[in-house]
This record gives sequence, structure tokens and C-alpha cells, in this order.
Amino acid sequence: MLAATLGAALAFGAPAALAGTAPVSPSGAPAPVAKAPANAEAAAPSSQSATWVAGTRAYLVITAPGDSSAVRSAIAANGGTVFSNYDAIGVIVAHSTSSTFAATMRGVSGVQKVGATRTSDVPADAYNPALPANPAQSSTAAGEPVRVDMSQIKADQAWAVTTGSASVKVGVLDTGVDDQHQDLAPNFNAADSVSCAYGKADTRTGAWRDVDTHGTHVAGTIAAAKNGKGVVGVAPGVKISAVRVAEPGNSFFFAENTICGFVWAGDHGFKVTNNSYYTDPWQFNCPDNIDQAAIIEGVKRAQEYAESKGSLQIAAAGNENYDLAHKTTDTASPNDSTPVTRTITNACLDIPTELPGVVTVAANGSGTTKASFSNFGSGVIDVAAPGSDVYSTLPGGKYGTKSGTSMATPHVVGVAALIASANPGITPAQIRDKLATQANDIACPSDNRCTGTAANNSFFGEGQVDALKAVGSTPPPGKYFENLGDVAIGDNTTVESPITVSGVTGNAPVTLKVGVDVKHTYIGDLKVDLVAPDGTVYTVHNRAGGSTDNIAQTYTVNASSEVANGTWKLRVNDNAGGDTGKIDAWNLTF
Repeated sequence: MLAATLGAALAFGAPAALAGTAPVSPSGAPAPVAKAPANAEAAAPSSQSATWVAGTRAYLVITAPGDSSAVRSAIAANGGTVFSNYDAIGVIVAHSTSSTFAATMRGVSGVQKVGATRTSDVPADAYNPALPANPAQSSTAAGEPVRVDMSQIKADQAWAVTTGSASVKVGVLDTGVDDQHQDLAPNFNAADSVSCAYGKADTRTGAWRDVDTHGTHVAGTIAAAKNGKGVVGVAPGVKISAVRVAEPGNSFFFAENTICGFVWAGDHGFKVTNNSYYTDPWQFNCPDNIDQAAIIEGVKRAQEYAESKGSLQIAAAGNENYDLAHKTTDTASPNDSTPVTRTITNACLDIPTELPGVVTVAANGSGTTKASFSNFGSGVIDVAAPGSDVYSTLPGGKYGTKSGTSMATPHVVGVAALIASANPGITPAQIRDKLATQANDIACPSDNRCTGTAANNSFFGEGQVDALKAVGSTPPPGKYFENLGDVAIGDNTTVESPITVSGVTGNAPVTLKVGVDVKHTYIGDLKVDLVAPDGTVYTVHNRAGGSTDNIAQTYTVNASSEVANGTWKLRVNDNAGGDTGKIDAWNLTF
């Protein structure tokens, strides 16, 4: 489904399957009776020790839900060990060095499927996992402007209705989360956080911390605190838990890790989970492959278990600009050894993105455009959200910009969390329906790959999410206006972008909101003004920011002396040579 990790892995096919970083540049950072609980693990056989053996591989052994003791005994008798098991869904994670283990176990009574989860050895770290680093924290000056992505989905207006309930738990299934970050600590739920790396729950303090930067960035978009610092998440009042499903060093998300994460989500009352990855090592899992069929079944059962416990899974569509409804080839798998090009069909699934019940998210670029990298597909994409140049939290108290469907997905997760906050007792199916009905329609652009209607098409699904509508309110008619047209900003030039306001009674408010999205290197060159219809100038940015790239924030202007109706302009003046850019979009909220 997704593309790659930071650093060397920024292009798809690089080591791991993160949904959100390629092709971006990271700114500033690189049941039957007697069911046991689904996360109950069998006692490890005596042959399983902390001593790692070269050639150890991991397998999913699928059996009927319920008591799996007979199958677990067969695993031990046929050269394997039980690493973890989930009796309520009939999934056992087994390790073995035997090349005949899978074939032998497929002949055991009660075994339905057996599949290798990787084409590489299980790391030695699986038997004695190292705790991730707990980075030193930097602080930031006060200031918490509303970012363009938040105003684009009207999250800032939704906060007047609800910022989210602390009783709503959101699970971030990812590379981990820096729980010490000043913008995440107020909303972090350590009690329900865990590492699921290697397919077994590790509840040690800090096991959930970030082994990359991806999960921390995702967490900030969902629920960074409204505390006057840094950024604000879509649902700044809910609680976030980290479920680290990525393995250290490579950020692989193998099937057993995902299964552990979904089961944990169900057992710990997560109302919604964020899944910005695909299940390594296969970009697509094909049911005619005996190993991949077991992966499909195991992850599907875990997802169904989580949903049965009240948890909705939301997943990124991926960053390959690929039509998921017309699959032909897979050139990136297996990504834990040597990828080969193979012919595939639509029967092959991007997991968890294409599993039944999972909400699939595409990325918008500026405004309501399709992000160039975003996957698409008729009947696959459910909704869309901003995914380009999203500014959020990074480990160590830092902040930075990333792009990808990974960045779009937490916007939708945040909206789902607001829905759950405003509607206690709502079911996953009802949240799914509400996400669809509240989305704002986006018609297909002039691109023959986009099929369908404005109400539902292959690029945007039901449309772009709208947090304000999602929590049961709508903006007053004629109150919100935007211009999504690009205006180039040359060296030492002044340019303007107009918005014509009509249908608003009386004067503009004391708190006129001016959303600005300017793409420009070295913003210290720029002066940005709001020009009222009568020509009065209100300066919102005056050559601050030095060498920082891009202006993406919402300013508050006291324009109460101005008649609201008329043509307002955003004026940008470039005062130096060597750096250029564009007005990407801007908006007014009265």
C-alpha cells in the first residue's frame, strides 16, 4: 500500500511500507464457546529461549477460533515454537528453522492455513527487544496558528462544537509515538500503549516509542493538544495510544505485528485506529499464493475482531499513483529481500487498506486537487483529506512537514474521533456512514483516470472530510470563501489573489479568519497583506521567518470597520532576489 521510510527510503520499494513519506521531502527532519481473550498468549515451549538461531522464520498458523492447544502441540512436535497466539481468532504465530515446517503443518488436523510472513529471518531482537530511544526534548515558543490543513477540513470551526472527548481512545498503529513531546504528552494514554513489533505485545514502559518519525507526525495531526504551542490536532481533546507495529532499523510492518495491533485495539477499547502502512513484505497479497492467503486470513480475522469490539480501522491508500481498482503488476515485493516483478489481478489485496470494513483514504493536494502521489480506484477510495505539506509533531519536541496518504489518514481519524465524541455509543458502521455523508463532493478533474460522479469517484471517493458537518453543524451560508487558484510570485514582485464575498450582512467580524497557503522558499523575503474592498491594508506577515519555507497558517484580523461584501485580495510582496514561489490557496471565514 504505502511507500517508504525517511532518509534513504523515501521512494516506494525502499525498505518499508509506510504510507506517508514517499515521495515527499520531510521538512525539518528526516465465536465458539470457551474463547480465550484474543491477546492471550500460550506459555512458550521450553525449546524457545532468548537465544536466536540463524534461519528462524515466522509463520501464521490458522485454525478454528477457540482452544488451540492441539495445534500448538503439533507446532512443537514438528520443529516449531509458539511465539504468540490469539485463540479468539484462531491465529498462532510460530517460529521455525525447518524448511519443511509449513508444508508439514498444513497436513495437521485442525490446521486451515499456514503461511510464511516474511522472506527474511526473524531478527534476534525479537527474543530480547531493545527499548527505543527516549529523545531529549526541545521546547518551542508560544504560538499555535491554525494551519491550512485544519481550516481546509473546518476542524477549527468544529472545535467550537467539540474538541473531542477524553473518553474516546484513538490507536496510532505505526512506528511508535514520542509520548514526551510537549504537544502530545497532555493527550497520551500510556496505560493502553504497547509495542507489537514481531507479533507479541510488549508492555514495558517506552516500548511504544518511535523508531522513526512517522508515527509521531501522524499522532500530532490526530490529537496534538490545544495548549498554545506548536500545532493543534483535528481532535485535541481525545486520547491517543501508541501501538508500535514497526520493527526497529527498517520500519517493517509484518502481518503478525498488524494482527497483534488490531487485537490490542479491540481488547483495549480503541474507538478508531490509524493505519498508515501496508503489511510487509508484499505490497499486494494474492489469495492464490499459499503464504499470502494465510496473511490475508490472519489480518482479516484480527480486523474483524477489533471491529466486533467497537473499533473502526482507517487506512491510507498509498503513494504510488496506482489504480487499485485495475491492478496489473507489483514491482516492489517482497521488500524484505529482493523484489521481483509479478503479474497480479484485483484479487490481490493491499492490506489492511482493502479489507472489508476498513475506511480507505486518498490524499488531496492543494485545496480539492488530487495529490500527485495518491493511489486511487473506483470502489476502493472512501474519502479524501489533505495530505500535502502537512506540518505536525516530530520526536524530541520538534515539528516538521511531510506529505503522503499517511498524512491524509490522520485527518480522517481525527474527524472520526470527533464523531465518536459527539455521538457516544456510535458503532464502527455508523461512523463509516457518517464519514461518507459528511464529506464534501469533489468532481473529477480533467483526467481520464478519474471515473464516477461528483458524489463518488475513483479519485476522492465520497469527497473531502468536513469536521464541522461531522459534528452536526454546518457553516452559515455565505460565510466561507476561498480561492484555490495558483498565483506565481516572482523575485521583487507584488502579486494579488482576489476573493469576491457576497451574501454576508453588515461588516466583517472582529475575528475575521484569513487562511494563507503560500509556497515559497525563504519566507523572510515576503510581506503578506489582506486588502479590504475599500483598499484598507491589513498586514498579516511582514518579512518574518528568515530562511523558513512556506507560510501555512490562519490569521485573525479585526476587520470590523469593513463592509463584508466586495472583493478582498491577498497581496504578497517579494522583497529580494533568489527565491520564488506561489500563492497556492487562501480563504476567508466571516
